[in-house]
Amino acid sequence: MKLLILTQIVDQNDHSLGFFHSWIEELSTYFEKITVICLKEGAHSLPQHVSVVSLGKERGTSRPVRLWLLLRYSLAHRNEYDSVFVHMNQEYILAAGLLWKFLGKPIYMWRNHYAGSILTDIAATFCKNVFCTSKFSYTAKYRKTILMPIGVNLALYHNTGVRRIPRSVLFYARLSPSKRPHVLIEALVMLKKKGVVYTADIYGTALPKDEEYLMRLKRRVTESGLDGQIKFYPGTPPAEGPAIFSAHEIFVNLGESGMYDKTLFEAAACGSLVIAASKDWASLVHGRVVESEESLAQVIEETLSFSQEEQEAARATFRRAVEEHSLSVLGERLAKTMLAN
Repeated sequence: MKLLILTQIVDQNDHSLGFFHSWIEELSTYFEKITVICLKEGAHSLPQHVSVVSLGKERGTSRPVRLWLLLRYSLAHRNEYDSVFVHMNQEYILAAGLLWKFLGKPIYMWRNHYAGSILTDIAATFCKNVFCTSKFSYTAKYRKTILMPIGVNLALYHNTGVRRIPRSVLFYARLSPSKRPHVLIEALVMLKKKGVVYTADIYGTALPKDEEYLMRLKRRVTESGLDGQIKFYPGTPPAEGPAIFSAHEIFVNLGESGMYDKTLFEAAACGSLVIAASKDWASLVHGRVVESEESLAQVIEETLSFSQEEQEAARATFRRAVEEHSLSVLGERLAKTMLAN
């Protein structure tokens, strides 16, 4: 069977979406041919039976041109795919869903986010199945939705053996209001006032529209006298993530329930003690949900005081959770669903 995949970026070095390169590799073990249509193409090294065509964002193509190319490629390659798998972007389905239906190609959409709209609902009507990882995702409400594992590449994400910095806290995400690094900074300010000893590293790059937000974060750190304890670093490619996670004791993720950020599992796979705002994560590891600056400060302080035995017990719980959400498990379940229809 042959598969058409649509995604935003095919670039193994992309800070946010580089992980999808490994997803394509995993799915390629189940399909005789895969054609990928992406918005933007970058560095990739994929099997020979995987071909990539770009809508040209890296060349500066306009939206009308990208729409025309999407329809053109979908039609031109119609004999090279039996099903369509759309990753995250419902816009592809809104633009080409009628064409794929006319061509008799079953459509599957992966969309995992707490937000959605009538456009999401319209896109879902074209789909045979919708995939997400969180029961709090907007798309979890459809009868055709199937909950899936996160898909962590355990060949990449594991404890690298680097020295873990004592009493260290890590934030690793795009620096935007939706990721809520400001909540972490306020919690760290509270801990400083209590005399709690720690260091914190914030890794992430802001989109142009969030540059002012990033500057406010940095100003808040400086005004609080925390320049010596809190450091900012730019976002990194996925290949550098394991060493960063492995070097920190605590990983904080404040994404809202419904997103189920994969970095929760990547950090846990590398041995970090994960603190999260996600109800999905709390349910999986029988942990606490962080809902405010005060509760985050309290949980960080408690985690910093863990004995060696308590740390190892938490890491064992996290490892079991990660194994259930490995990329190999996800690839098998996605392929089994799409190959069965």
